[in-house]
Amino acid sequence: MRVVLQRVSRASVAIGVRAAGAIGPGFCLLVGFTHGDTAAQVDWMADKVAGLRLFSDAEGRMNLGLAEVGGAVLVVSQFTLYGDAAKGRRPSFIDAARPEEAIPLYEGFIAALRTRGLEVATGEFGADMQVDLVNDGPVTLILERAP
Repeated sequence: MRVVLQRVSRASVAIGVRAAGAIGPGFCLLVGFTHGDTAAQVDWMADKVAGLRLFSDAEGRMNLGLAEVGGAVLVVSQFTLYGDAAKGRRPSFIDAARPEEAIPLYEGFIAALRTRGLEVATGEFGADMQVDLVNDGPVTLILERAP
């Protein structure tokens, strides 16, 4: 499981002309799954995201988490996180989990974030989406939990 996390002042995702999800301050998460990923990895990642302290306190230090600042999360499925462009000019996506494996993990991740008390907006798995965001900082992390 791989997540690209961006601290944002706002983020939204649209599918065609339809707005699918939007948040104010919080995290935009691009989420990808690979073969053999498990529900335990999903729970680990949900704990990690919910517990990260990436917002500034009164002294300007990254010391506050989502719950402390009233932040939300936008979760967007992104199989291309497992793209391999080491050879040739067109990436291979064979390391990305097939939809029948990835969809339950994606839905489980969203549910796990919500059970941790987070407000969660989403895109739509497998859809052609347009993501709009303002990266705050900029702050971007790559989180990975290998099988």
